[in-house]
Amino acid sequence: MTGPTGPRRAGERALTVVPERPRNPFGLEPRRRAELEPARQSGPARDDTDVSRARLREQAAELRRVKDEYDSYRRRVRRERRSVGGVAVANVLTGLLPVLDAIDEARRHHDVVGGFEQVVSLLEGQLTALGLESFGAPGDPFDPARHEAVSYRCTDQVERPTCSVVLRPGYRVGEHLLRPAEVEVTGPPAHP
Repeated sequence: MTGPTGPRRAGERALTVVPERPRNPFGLEPRRRAELEPARQSGPARDDTDVSRARLREQAAELRRVKDEYDSYRRRVRRERRSVGGVAVANVLTGLLPVLDAIDEARRHHDVVGGFEQVVSLLEGQLTALGLESFGAPGDPFDPARHEAVSYRCTDQVERPTCSVVLRPGYRVGEHLLRPAEVEVTGPPAHP
């Protein structure tokens, strides 16, 4: 047996010469490269360009939608973190209200003196820095959302219900009401 390159031995295959393809500088198959090159023809190729532009617009719109969703998610997480932080601070400050009541009682008995006075001052400064606000003073208009009426006395001297005596101050942190103020209320008599 002889082949194009000479005699062959048993079990050998004939060698075929494959013409070398021109090298592709992009490393892409010719079909794939044709898809990526801009269409230079008119007619059907122009339709492909329009379809490609439409796909690009759709993908850009989808990207904007995903970005908007992510931004909303970030804002919601920040809001929830602030809310959880506010609740945590409110819980800690609620636990300290009996301490503040004891300090008020000590002030009424003139027992806040010396080193204890300095400790009280530092504690109140720190609580104020955390946003704790005390409310409820004689003469304030009565607000059932902020005040707890312990007693009610009628008089012609006021036009609307007013806090006449504050038995225990109320406290809040921002929008969180920690405790309503306990007050005695003076109001106008009921008109039949």
